[in-house]
Amino acid sequence: MNHQLSIEKRNLVLLSMAKLVEQERNQIILTNQADLLAYDGSDLAMEERLKVDDKKVDEMILSLNQLASQEDPVGVERFHFVHDNGIKVTNKTAAFGTILIIYESRPDVTIEAGGIAFKSGNKILLKGGKEALKSNLKIVSLWHKALEENNVSKDWVEYLNFNRTETQAFLEKPTQKVDLIVPRGGEKLIEFVKAHATCPVIVSGRGNNFVYVHKEADTDIALKVIINAKASKISACNALDKVLIDSRLPNFEGFVALLNEALVESNVEIIVDETLASFQNTSVLKDENIWYEEFLDYKIVIGTIDSEEHAIEKINKYCGGHSASIITRNKTVAQEFMDNVDASAVYQNASTRFTDGGQFGLGGELAISTDKLHQRGPIGLQHLVTNKWYVYGEGQIR
Repeated sequence: MNHQLSIEKRNLVLLSMAKLVEQERNQIILTNQADLLAYDGSDLAMEERLKVDDKKVDEMILSLNQLASQEDPVGVERFHFVHDNGIKVTNKTAAFGTILIIYESRPDVTIEAGGIAFKSGNKILLKGGKEALKSNLKIVSLWHKALEENNVSKDWVEYLNFNRTETQAFLEKPTQKVDLIVPRGGEKLIEFVKAHATCPVIVSGRGNNFVYVHKEADTDIALKVIINAKASKISACNALDKVLIDSRLPNFEGFVALLNEALVESNVEIIVDETLASFQNTSVLKDENIWYEEFLDYKIVIGTIDSEEHAIEKINKYCGGHSASIITRNKTVAQEFMDNVDASAVYQNASTRFTDGGQFGLGGELAISTDKLHQRGPIGLQHLVTNKWYVYGEGQIR
């Protein structure tokens, strides 16, 4: 494998890639239309993620330019110690080596995740889904062009055009060294990777995000947040699936009626627990296990809860460890909720849709991790590193 690339080289490749994506904008969109036409449309969220339009291309270009302008995440000193005997010890961030990204239906991952992994000094292996094959191969050809323009080996970005059986074989016995695997997609994909991988895996788990409307909530904020978190982008892992409404909320009935109306207007199917059975346009849940489900669809479950303690308990039992929000004017209650809910991102009076590397100021993300090791939540450039100890001596022995 090639030696480490200087930060200047890495940035030049990213800038070349941004120019090429702009030049080939129409070709990328046309190629993507072929993928869209071939897709059977059976999964609404999958189709939404598969589509590349002008706005998506703009985001790809922006992400490449932003990455090129960010500080080098590799070689940053994290610790420094001078031993009594004069040995100097430092700990610095280091690249992983080779990162395999396995993903479904999102051609923009080929650029954004690939770009983040490349900027942090890694060789990239991309394994996209068959539904986006044409789009992905087109984008990878641009990566190769950008690398060649800067006299860098094309080996730095490689596309694995494997079927499921070949992927499993590669995970179990990689034909080249793989240091880290990042699966991006549904639970089935993540389970598959975890079952077969022989190296560390960063898990972007399921969403299944909650909003708790506390008794001291501003109900206008509650309505605004719930509708945005549910309906603005159903295919996102930070979208909302569950709402708990405090039974002590003043004008409880009035609020539920307004929420019901707003959700119906946004074409959301409403499932309620038996306490809300009397409301129109709803169906009562038949199986408690629905509380565990991530929908990625125009569908929501609403239930009542009688205290913040029970809300925390219920969320910790069912949520995917991704995002949860409390709507309340009470700062103390909000802090208690945020400290005790076991999720990678916790909110007061804001939509869960902000759990995203770009929105959190990271300039994009490789994935959103629901694991607690190596890094939790959106994984940005500065997190996609491991570390290494450098020890300088003059003949000291122990």
